[in-house]
Amino acid sequence: MSHTLAAGFELGAGDYAIVVVVAVVALVALAVGFLLRREVLAFDEGTTSMQEIGRAVQEGAVAYLNRQFKTLGIFAAIVFVVLFALPAEDIGERIGRSIFFLVGAAFSAIIGNLGMRLATQANIRVASAARKENGRVIATRIAFRTGGVVGMFTVGLGLLGASVVVLAYTGQAPRVLEGFGFGAALLAMFMRVGGGIFTKAADVGADLVGKVEQNIPEDDPRNAATIADNVGDNVGDCAGMAADLFESYAVTLVAALILGTAAFGLQGLLFPLIVPAIGVITAILGVYLTKARQGENTLIAINRSFYLSAVFAGVLSIVAAYVYLPGSFADLTGPSDASVASIAGDPRLVASIAVVIGIVLAAVILKLTGYYTGTEDAPVKDVGKSSLTGSATVILAGISVGFESAVYTAVVIGAAVYGAFLLSGSIVVSLFAVALAGTGLLTTVGVIVAMDTFGPVSDNAQGIAEMSGDVEGEGVEILTELDAVGNTTKAITKGIAIATAVLAATALFGSYRDAINQALTSAGQTAQDAGQSFAYEVFSPNTLVGVILGASAVFMFSGLAINAVSRAAGVIVGEVRRQFAEIPGIMSYGQKKDDGTRETTGRPEYQRVVDICTRDSLRELATPGLLAILAPIAVGFGLGVGPLAGYLAGAIAAGTLMAIFLANSGGAWDNAKKLVEDGNHGGKGSAAHEATIIGDTVGDPFKDTAGPSINPLIKVMNLVSVLIAPAVVALSVGDVSPAIRIVIAVVAVLIIAGAIVVSKRRSTTIADEEPAQTPVG
Repeated sequence: MSHTLAAGFELGAGDYAIVVVVAVVALVALAVGFLLRREVLAFDEGTTSMQEIGRAVQEGAVAYLNRQFKTLGIFAAIVFVVLFALPAEDIGERIGRSIFFLVGAAFSAIIGNLGMRLATQANIRVASAARKENGRVIATRIAFRTGGVVGMFTVGLGLLGASVVVLAYTGQAPRVLEGFGFGAALLAMFMRVGGGIFTKAADVGADLVGKVEQNIPEDDPRNAATIADNVGDNVGDCAGMAADLFESYAVTLVAALILGTAAFGLQGLLFPLIVPAIGVITAILGVYLTKARQGENTLIAINRSFYLSAVFAGVLSIVAAYVYLPGSFADLTGPSDASVASIAGDPRLVASIAVVIGIVLAAVILKLTGYYTGTEDAPVKDVGKSSLTGSATVILAGISVGFESAVYTAVVIGAAVYGAFLLSGSIVVSLFAVALAGTGLLTTVGVIVAMDTFGPVSDNAQGIAEMSGDVEGEGVEILTELDAVGNTTKAITKGIAIATAVLAATALFGSYRDAINQALTSAGQTAQDAGQSFAYEVFSPNTLVGVILGASAVFMFSGLAINAVSRAAGVIVGEVRRQFAEIPGIMSYGQKKDDGTRETTGRPEYQRVVDICTRDSLRELATPGLLAILAPIAVGFGLGVGPLAGYLAGAIAAGTLMAIFLANSGGAWDNAKKLVEDGNHGGKGSAAHEATIIGDTVGDPFKDTAGPSINPLIKVMNLVSVLIAPAVVALSVGDVSPAIRIVIAVVAVLIIAGAIVVSKRRSTTIADEEPAQTPVG
């Protein structure tokens, strides 16, 4: 489709001006991000004890990310070469696709790194602010504006990257942007999996030994896993989620530009840039509008700013559609699908409704996810009440919440996709409408990232306050409330991230169809001429096989991620138990003495737990990553493009339900624990409390490892499929021997199988491998 577009028109002076304005808006977002960062860092850093704990967390997080990026550099180099070897229109497209793959990966890394570093500086400031007059308002402001920094960089870098590609490549921009989106998605998936394993291994180990066995608070300094737990919040929730939302932003833009050029021609190339540019303005508005009022629940203030910014984005997007787009499909400039010109209707109305559908979808999911994971609503209260009869009923109640919420959320997402699809009788325009719904949802991403980062910053602040012992009375209550609100905002942003994944994946599915048709056209054939292997009707048995394999891949990926947490957590449990048993005076460490000072002997070996988490999380990265990349290759080259289409459909469907189930059940368990800790059903130290701790430890890898990792997974698999589609077609027509395809598929399957076997055989004992010592704190 890109070559047709490039041949049909070139950008005029006015078109270039629009793209330049979009790029300038992206730079404005980055500038606002720097201003917000300076504002956050201007607040008080807290007591000496808080600063020492904060430095320990920061050093551990930086050490982990540095080692992670070195590991991922190998993957990036291999993929760079493979992308260069894949078919393209010319050498310029090959070079651009490969280079912007690295740019997308680098942007993901930058945003993840930035989010993590700032969060580790903001957490001590939030803890300190809670001690002061009007502490709740100030602490909320610091935590949310920390997220605002990450949000500004997410929308700024995503929009800047897309704008630069459009300026440089014009009609070929969609194909080059495939590399950009793939780089962002691949790195985000690795950061999500690795960070999720790290944080939940530490969290589960800390809870099971500290809270259950030793009956000490969650962030007690006597627990050797506390520093690793706080490090994990930053490398998992901050770095991982920031990279995840950035890749959602990038991939949705890629899909919209690919389908837009086919459906709306020149206007379809540029309008998907205009809508996210509006989102930059609304993100700035949302961040600065978020102010907690005295006596008001913080979540109400955050939700209010989200809804106001969403309404503002919707109105501006409609204005933009009616100002920029023509009033007739016949007046569009150069769609590559010639049938578009004959469509009756108004493209401005189609675009406006599609964008509004995406914005409304974000608002509905915010409300729906908040209901199933918030402490004020019935589902979490029911899970908390079930703790009176033991941990088994807590787990069952949480699973029930996850299953139920997955159905309703999937129905809402499905309704949004179908509503966008019904806006036109043309399949090409309908798919573009789905992509535009995704760009509409993107207008809220800046605020969504801020909401997400608010969670781990508040969580860390509470942990630092507890470990330092320097926050008392009302300050403790403030941080407890912010932590509970943060749990809900994290769950909400996971729900919205899932919605973006589905919209992007659905649009990419359309891009896959277009890539197949283009490859067949280049080969001088049609799907019917080429044979059954190029057909993918739902009732075709080979397509159904692909559907089953796609759904299976999601289950396998989830199982690998949860099993990795289980293995790593087992090692942490053993290590923390060892330290409690072997370090003299550990139970007195950090406790107040008669003279008011704190005991400094018997200090736990925090750095050893951080090192174990780092080692185990990084060595677990390869298997899920290889599955995501190689499974579509095995299906595509082994079974054909029809089964691969089924594979993508199965992965999208199963991934949607699985991700929502895992995220919401985990969020419900976490906040049920918070309810009990607030004094309900016996409060801390009761049998009900122990039951909810068990539920929370089950939910930890659900909501923070496997669930969120599915978002980039389905987009990685879609992008791999789009990228390999021309090669699959080229090796499937004419006189090419099928042996080549079979060899590629067999090699892919063998690598996946080998990686799974190696993963299963890894030892879970510390004695088998001493972790490298990384100085922490």
